Amino acid sequence: QVELQESGGGSVQAGGSLRLSCAASGVTYNNFCMAWFRQAPGEEREGVANIDADGSASYADSVKGRVTISRDNAKNTLYLQMNSLKPDDTAMYYCAATTLGCRRADKVYPKSYFGYWGQGTQVTVSS
Repeated sequence: QVELQESGGGSVQAGGSLRLSCAASGVTYNNFCMAWFRQAPGEEREGVANIDADGSASYADSVKGRVTISRDNAKNTLYLQMNSLKPDDTAMYYCAATTLGCRRADKVYPKSYFGYWGQGTQVTVSS
């Protein structure tokens, strides 16, 4: 059974930075497509970024240029580096995985594409 555990969330002022991590256990996920999603109160869960096994990455327009998704397959860990944070970045952030590929350029895959989910880590951006 694949398990995903997010960490690194917290409270930060606008303009600050955070680095989120997602540790995978249960299986080696080297060939999985991985993704970050977020969900603000009263809103739908939306894709932030996804990254394929070969490192190909795509980003939502709302975060493009401010965040970087990366993976360390040797450590079974996914990362999301977030800079220049804005109050509307406030949300619960979730990591997700799928055995399917996600190599299409400039495409953020929908939540229905992913079968494995973490419990989430809260990001709060003030001011």
